Parts: sequence; structure tokens; C-alpha cells
Amino acid sequence: MYRGPEILIVGKVKIKDAPSGSKDIPIQWLLPGGGILDCDRSEIDVIKRELHEETGSTSFRIVQELDDKICFQFPPEIRESSGFLGQETIIFLVEYIGIGDDLIPIDDEIDRVEFVTKENLFERIFVKEMREYLEERLSNLIQA
Repeated sequence: MYRGPEILIVGKVKIKDAPSGSKDIPIQWLLPGGGILDCDRSEIDVIKRELHEETGSTSFRIVQELDDKICFQFPPEIRESSGFLGQETIIFLVEYIGIGDDLIPIDDEIDRVEFVTKENLFERIFVKEMREYLEERLSNLIQA
């Protein structure tokens, strides 16, 4: 999600879907997102639900689904705590159209929501494959 030249990231502090139950983790800065639930009828439903849970906002506009997906393996410590080996991620370009007062996570797996510059984004994103994906595509998608 972007607002002007800034990109929204979320600070994840809990893994909720681990086989052994919820587990607290050191903060990991990520793009908002998540998995498909039985109640989701489409990928758009997933995006809307996850953005609302993780940011507290419904003030956004889905601009487009990007053509390619990101596939990656989790680091060993995440594999052990979550029970998941990796993830395949579909990326959507989403514009934040609110004024900022609604950005309060509803879900306790997210501790903070921040807008950052492109330069700061690359330093903070936890998943290497996500950083590489964004470095390749971001300047073409979001104009400064």
C-alpha cells in the first residue's frame, strides 16, 4: 500500500497460525498481507480483510494485481515456530486514500503501522525475496 511516494509497512510481532498456537516473535517489518480463509470468496476479499485487520483501515483503493508472484522459503527459526516451510505471495498495488488517523491494527499479530520512503523500505523489509522484488519493480509502480 502506498500514499504518494511512501510505502506502508507493518510490524509483525506474533505468528497466529502455528500448529502449537500463537507465538510471539521479534518484530518483522513486512508489507501487509496474509492467507486465504474459508470465508474469503476471492483474492480481493483476502486483500480487503487483511488490510483492515493489519492496518485498521478501509480507506484504500486496489489499483491492480501485479503479474508475477513471490515465492520464498522461511528462515529456519520461522519454519520451526510457525510450522510453515515458505509462502507464495500475490502482490497487489493498493493506494491508501485516508488521512492517517485510522491506521491502528485490529489484529494483535501486528504491533505498528508506518509509512516509509522507498530507501528506508529496502533497509527494513524482513524477507529478502520481497526486498529484491520491490527493488526491481517499485520505481516503475510508484512515482516519487
